[in-house]
Amino acid sequence: MLTIRKSQDRGYADHGWLKSFHSFSFAGYYDPAHMGWGNLRVINEDRIAPGTGFGTHGHRDMEIISYVMSGNLAHKDSMGNVKGIPPGDVQRMSAGSGVMHSEFNHAPNDTTHFFQIWIEPNVTGIPPSYEQKTFAASDKQGTLKLVASNDGAEGSVVIHADAKLYSGLLDGQQAASVALDPARKGYVQVLRGAVSVNGQALQAGDAALLSGEAAVALSNGQDAEVLVFDLAA
Repeated sequence: MLTIRKSQDRGYADHGWLKSFHSFSFAGYYDPAHMGWGNLRVINEDRIAPGTGFGTHGHRDMEIISYVMSGNLAHKDSMGNVKGIPPGDVQRMSAGSGVMHSEFNHAPNDTTHFFQIWIEPNVTGIPPSYEQKTFAASDKQGTLKLVASNDGAEGSVVIHADAKLYSGLLDGQQAASVALDPARKGYVQVLRGAVSVNGQALQAGDAALLSGEAAVALSNGQDAEVLVFDLAA
């Protein structure tokens, strides 16, 4: 079964300095029909205004992934990491027993556009940790590149969760697919452009929720960038 969630059906919050779309219930947005999908708990599409950001705040027992579309996301945390996250990088923070961090857009004129993803861990109370890797556009073009997994396969960042995350760029006649165990769940988030997922047309901001499916198949891309999740049910 494949269910499409349209971009405009997401929750939305405009805080002035931050404009955020929420795929699942988050902060002031509550929808009991959309509390998560499998062990995927949060996908927020955030745009941070120049010279602003999230002040220092804490997390526990959550796998947090940041995926930057444009601009640069400055990260600072209680583990001593001070990093800039540009487009093409995937950042993973395992909150574990507890971590404090801040995220900021230091650019004077440019908005930082990124996706923040939370996945529920399969272990709790572990020491917090941080990882960041660059994935070249050429490695994602016309295919689905594994960028996060529980075992670091294919050079992916390691998440302490029963999940895999793929990133792909598709345009024109390019097509890509990944097998799914029908007993698990799949999720596709279109970050930009347009693409067909298992024959269903999606636009930027749209998502496809899959259950009982044997594969995720992408085709008919129009300058599309997508994230594909293989999730515990």
